[in-house]
Amino acid sequence: MGAGCLTERMIKGLSYEERFVSGHRACAGCGEALVVRHVVKAAGPNSIVVMATGCMEVVSTPYPETSWTIPWIHGAFENNSAIASGIDAALRMQGKRDETNLLVFGGDGSTFDIGFGALSGALERGNKFTYICTDNEAYMNTGVQRSGATPFLANTTTSPVGKAVHGKQEPKKPLPLIVAAHGIKYVATCTPANLYDLHKKVKKALATPYGSFIHAFSVCPVGWHTKSDVAVELSRIAVQSRVFPLYEIEDGVLTFTQKIEKEKATPVLDYLKVQGRFKHLKPDEVEKIQVYVDKRYDFLLEIEGKKAFDTLF
Repeated sequence: MGAGCLTERMIKGLSYEERFVSGHRACAGCGEALVVRHVVKAAGPNSIVVMATGCMEVVSTPYPETSWTIPWIHGAFENNSAIASGIDAALRMQGKRDETNLLVFGGDGSTFDIGFGALSGALERGNKFTYICTDNEAYMNTGVQRSGATPFLANTTTSPVGKAVHGKQEPKKPLPLIVAAHGIKYVATCTPANLYDLHKKVKKALATPYGSFIHAFSVCPVGWHTKSDVAVELSRIAVQSRVFPLYEIEDGVLTFTQKIEKEKATPVLDYLKVQGRFKHLKPDEVEKIQVYVDKRYDFLLEIEGKKAFDTLF
């Protein structure tokens, strides 16, 4: 079968055509690579990618090779949103702003921490791009250091488990809600365990005027100390245990795209026990995490369906 036929065919609505192609050096079982592959697949050929320093930048562009079939530019941790702002201005001057999909990728280190200032500024200015945070909950590329996305009590190289302190002492930053508070029209969460949900949200985000934001759950076998074949299943458990809620915020109103009732939720222990970064936890610490997860989910339930965030654009 010719390549032209492959680009025309679809698998239950998902195109065969690849824009992040095989041959990259991502670790076996990398959830982030799955997310990136399907985001750009959903975006289509008329797209530009800006990517911050991180795992995906390193594994996909070892000079002189590349895994990208669409225009791609690398920026430092702190300035991928600033680069995208410049590209947006150029597209606007060329009259191509509405016909070009501008994607910005950053890991949790770039997004939650180092690059948040540039992201916040771009959202406040109304620059048009879709930012995708591929969240693997630590600075994996530089040695598994804790970030603002690292969960409470997780073991990392800079929040190590000891006799007095059992891992990271701070909770994970609620970044999607912080981003929504900027007044943008579309914010969503997704995982590689539900590709139809992921594709639908990417298309919605790209069709949104001005800035949009997607928070993508991205399993890291190396940093999480998991087997290399669990990324998709662990993503499902994260949703079923309510650790990673699936929702979208459109025009300031939060709607669950997969609501998990408390009585039907998987215990958080089932999520934690398959990850070596949590193997040190004592029963009372597991209970603390369960209580925290329930409270956070209850808060989302409280604001569901309400105009919780003002929209400026």
